[in-house]
Amino acid sequence: MSLISTQTVAEHSNASSCWIIVHGKVYDVTEFLPEHPGGSKIILKYAGKDATEAYDPIHPPDAITTHLPKNKHLGAIDPNTVIKVVKEVTAEEKKRQELMAARPSLDEIVNLHDFEAVAKAILPAKAWAYYSSASDDEITIRENRAAYQRIWFRPRILRDVSVVNWSTTILGQRSSLPVYISATALGKLGHPDGELNLTRAAGKHGVIQMIPTLASCSFDEIVDAVVPGQVQFVQLYVNRDREITKRYVQHAEKRGVKGLFITVDAPQLGRREKDMRMKFVDESGVAKVQENQSGVKKDEGVARAISSFIDPSLSWKDIPWFKSITNMPIVLKGVATPEDALMAYDYGLAGIVLSNHGGRQLDTARSGVENLMEVVAALKTRGPWPNPKFEVFVDGGIRRASDVLKAIALGASAVGVGRAFMYSFCAYGQEGVEKAFQIFRDELEMNMRLIGARTIDELAPDMVDASGIHSHVGLTPTDNLYNSTYQPLALAQFKNKL
Repeated sequence: MSLISTQTVAEHSNASSCWIIVHGKVYDVTEFLPEHPGGSKIILKYAGKDATEAYDPIHPPDAITTHLPKNKHLGAIDPNTVIKVVKEVTAEEKKRQELMAARPSLDEIVNLHDFEAVAKAILPAKAWAYYSSASDDEITIRENRAAYQRIWFRPRILRDVSVVNWSTTILGQRSSLPVYISATALGKLGHPDGELNLTRAAGKHGVIQMIPTLASCSFDEIVDAVVPGQVQFVQLYVNRDREITKRYVQHAEKRGVKGLFITVDAPQLGRREKDMRMKFVDESGVAKVQENQSGVKKDEGVARAISSFIDPSLSWKDIPWFKSITNMPIVLKGVATPEDALMAYDYGLAGIVLSNHGGRQLDTARSGVENLMEVVAALKTRGPWPNPKFEVFVDGGIRRASDVLKAIALGASAVGVGRAFMYSFCAYGQEGVEKAFQIFRDELEMNMRLIGARTIDELAPDMVDASGIHSHVGLTPTDNLYNSTYQPLALAQFKNKL
């Protein structure tokens, strides 16, 4: 096939005939314009030009080749004739670059809050709004953090804690930490390598990563980055087209993924007002799974745009079907009540995650750790506890190893951490994630010695006092570090302040 000149491409620069260049190849995206989840505006901005720089940060590398029909792949561009779009460095971007250069060194990062503070300073405003936002009045996201501070330790003494071991098993898989990396979407909004920062760090340190459905990197790109013996789980948003879901699940199992976490608290995504005010997707693309979707809302933030494929009809009657299509252990992510925990157990699933989606779904839903005691009490009615056939995980609000230990003492098998690891790579890439692991290790060693637990198995309910967990007003100590990074909601702004 002969090379295509940039002059030829430039002749197709409008909605009637729109060609773009990505990675040196020419594509006819005319028919795709109305279907693009980010809207047609961003594509038309690069019509007849090289769009690679805009494409790369927010699409998996194979998105266009996989989802655009082969007859729309027109050929290679003549490299000598390419006209690149000159990216103007705005004052905001210049300031961001200056802040990047002035970041504290990793040696100065002493806790997970530090990563969040750095990420807040250096991320573009729209990326920060997407990552940090929660639903409605953002009460639940704050409660997720506060709940842990209503749980107090009852340390035991004189137990010879010269050697402590915090390794464990999660769904039968060894983990160097009682923590797994929970799924968070669109990692490339915060760092060019996106979720690969997590994969590489996790493989190096024996931590389990949960691959998100809405990753910026392709699924295979993430799995291809593992080291021998590295364990991964996969998080699933169930597609309205169940054949797509079936292919995805079975492909994940074929690639060696060891656990399927089905998100069940998102039949519709919550209204995340910080994100909505940014109208994010007018100017950027979204995740791989949205490449061929139409009718999405493009003016209410990226979270709303990436949710249109999710099936709101998902119900308990679908569980047998999931069990029929995979041998992976199945965990329901987003359980909030003892009643649903018992149903999950009775359906023969492998476990549940007590989660409110990081406060991004139903506002004023209780925290996972508050629900934990009631759920464990209910599950004890089904037999001895802990039950090797059914595991309970908790996520949301975890920023300290002390939080991890409190949850495990109350009956959790392990905990999931999402935003904290995401902020660590937004701020410092793979090295940031590795430092976050080290902070957890240091804090686990100290806290386990001080509480009198030599192994994770020695953590017990009598090591904590959770009697105040249900008191939501007046009893929570102020978390100054968390409050310093939390960005309060704002009201609608006048265009020109007088």
